[in-house]
Amino acid sequence: MTVTAGNWAATAGEAELRDRLLDLLCDRAYREGDFTLSSGQKSTYYINCKPVTLHPEGALALGRLLLGQVPTGAAAVAGLTLGADPLVSAVSVVSALENRPISALIIRKEAKGHGTMAYIEGPALEPGSSVVVLEDVVTTGGSALKAVDRLREAGYKVDRVLAVVDRQQGGAELYAQHGLAFEALFSIADVQAHYAARSTQP
Repeated sequence: MTVTAGNWAATAGEAELRDRLLDLLCDRAYREGDFTLSSGQKSTYYINCKPVTLHPEGALALGRLLLGQVPTGAAAVAGLTLGADPLVSAVSVVSALENRPISALIIRKEAKGHGTMAYIEGPALEPGSSVVVLEDVVTTGGSALKAVDRLREAGYKVDRVLAVVDRQQGGAELYAQHGLAFEALFSIADVQAHYAARSTQP
């Protein structure tokens, strides 16, 4: 099934949101073949979530689902640029619509080269504020951990990472070593099973 335009992302329940997002991930994010990853590793598949996180319905649906995983009391969601940028924005916007406003923070890979020389962009929070780190695709977990380290250095409390897809290649184990709870909306096995089921449909 190909996802069509409509207001499903705003009105659907959790089960339909997940199913529609799996459709979008299979249509726009997941490919099979021979690929070389940024780590240099070879892979028989590639997944790039940006065509989904930057899709209008995809962003809204992900904002709703991820907000549902953010604990009450969190002051902000944050993530390392570039993959997390649309996610933190989507969650923050949805949180305002649902009357539980949560700020969005973007973590630079390198310090800003002028002005404040800051690593973190976004509203200033009280020291000790609880921040949840978001990631689109988790492989080894290193990218989100950089964001965690920067946030902790800034005096924030970070104990949770949320992701769209977990490639199940060591990220969860790395986060556990650093005292971080970890949840992903989908495992790569979920995406691959949905992709295979769709490919066998007439």
